[in-house]
Amino acid sequence: MRLKTAAALVLLGLLTLLAGIGQRTIWAPSETVTASLPADAAAAPLTVIDQKLRTQHDGTVKINIQGDGNFVLASGRPDDVSAWVGQTAHNTITGVSEDGKSLQVDHADGEGTAPNPAGSDLWASNENASGELEYTWTPPADGDWSLLLASDGTKPAPATVSMTFPNDTSTPWAVPLMVLGGLLIVGGIVLALLSARRKNGKGDGEGDSGYARRARARNAKSQNQAPSSSSSKVTMIAAGVAAAVLSGSGTAAQAASPSPQPSSSASSPAKEATGSPVLLDAQFRRILEQVSSATDAGDAAKDASKLAGRVGGPELEVRTQNYKIRSQVGSYEPRMPVRSTKLLTTVVTSGRDWPRSVLAVTQGEGNVVPQILTLVQQSPRENYKLMETTPLQPGTTFPNISRGGTETMAASAKSGLLYSGEEAMSGLADRLTSADSPFKDKLVEGASSPYIADTLSYQAEVVKAGENGNFSFTHKVVPESTVVFRTSDGGALVLGRINFGFEGTPKAAGDKLSIGDDAAALAGGKETSTGMVLSFAESMAVYVPPAGSTDPMKLVAATRGLVGASFK
Repeated sequence: MRLKTAAALVLLGLLTLLAGIGQRTIWAPSETVTASLPADAAAAPLTVIDQKLRTQHDGTVKINIQGDGNFVLASGRPDDVSAWVGQTAHNTITGVSEDGKSLQVDHADGEGTAPNPAGSDLWASNENASGELEYTWTPPADGDWSLLLASDGTKPAPATVSMTFPNDTSTPWAVPLMVLGGLLIVGGIVLALLSARRKNGKGDGEGDSGYARRARARNAKSQNQAPSSSSSKVTMIAAGVAAAVLSGSGTAAQAASPSPQPSSSASSPAKEATGSPVLLDAQFRRILEQVSSATDAGDAAKDASKLAGRVGGPELEVRTQNYKIRSQVGSYEPRMPVRSTKLLTTVVTSGRDWPRSVLAVTQGEGNVVPQILTLVQQSPRENYKLMETTPLQPGTTFPNISRGGTETMAASAKSGLLYSGEEAMSGLADRLTSADSPFKDKLVEGASSPYIADTLSYQAEVVKAGENGNFSFTHKVVPESTVVFRTSDGGALVLGRINFGFEGTPKAAGDKLSIGDDAAALAGGKETSTGMVLSFAESMAVYVPPAGSTDPMKLVAATRGLVGASFK
């Protein structure tokens, strides 16, 4: 009977052991699972892939896209993607069905077309493809990132989309089954050995009383001696089976202990920090290269139309007039070139609203001193444009501003500052207009960079030398151009445009006023008996100390360019 029980235990152990091994081999789960976009998903010009799909499984997500013709897959912050999509009809892939075979899609009605998203400055990266794209979804930086899929904005986005995720390959019952199977086998073997030993003891021809006497004697002796060879053999067999069971599944300690679980912070998707910088370094460099290429092309051809895509505001106006003057006056100095080869530092806003302003300080070939480049993105679907180029004043140090993103402030805001941006620019304008300005001691410049002093001196000399004319000068702030960046010390860097006006009127009838060749190229003549008006765009940058400081404001960068000349 015991032999039958032992055989049953061994057989049951073998089956249990094989079941555990099978879970690790022939019945092991697939390492990946693939879900596809349903065939009946509504057509739309744009498809958004929600960032949750990248983080809901541990490991790398791979995306396969098939479409007719060219298409683009772009990576951007979720709020940037949403802002670019706007009111356009679109699909959003939000998750995976319970069976893991289909992608879940939400459709939103809206406008039937959108601009082509390829090349937008919003994207940290974009992949251009034709026909098919195999894409490994790797985030370009920390935080949340969504994807935008489109053909050209007018045709439906590719509808054949599949995503392959890492699958849960854990087999929690494999080790317990193998351990249990091994124990059953060991138990069956032990039971069989004990049964065989008892049978051998009873069959030696002696009576029960003799057997009992020898058993008692052996028991008494065993108290002071090592185990018998047969019991030792049973122990060795049990240990060997247990070792064989665990050889493919780790140590016994590992089998008994659960795998360490990641902490909540590691297992949950990383949340995007409030106020993430609006540009990564790679984005900024890409944009700067395109701006530099556009200005190089425009400068070389003296053609402002080549600037339109990447230059705007005061810089477009100044360069346009510079080209016009240089086409007639060969000696007229060109505008300082824009270089991206030597990027000294960048200043990126962490504000997520539009317009967005960023700065770059560069100095390349043709730049006598470093210059501040102010770039502005007016809306999500527009690219950054170069609005101002402002050379640093000689001997001036650029304020320290965090490369990881900084706050941009409203021009009227004075929180934590000695002066608001409006007050700083108004003070500078007054300082440039009047030698006795109340800001004379509140806004200073370096001894080696006398922009303010030279301006006041020039204006005084013109008035003094104007025997046959009355001259006046004005410096007026252009409020919408003022941009304020918080500096690391709690102060601010204020940048903006001031319109410098120069008017002259003859003193008496018959008197004539003359203007230079540069102004004559814009005015259409060199002399006037009725009066003249010259207009300059001044690009300025002022450092404002934090509140409570006893230091004055400082002029950091300044330049001017002639933008208009006319006769009254």
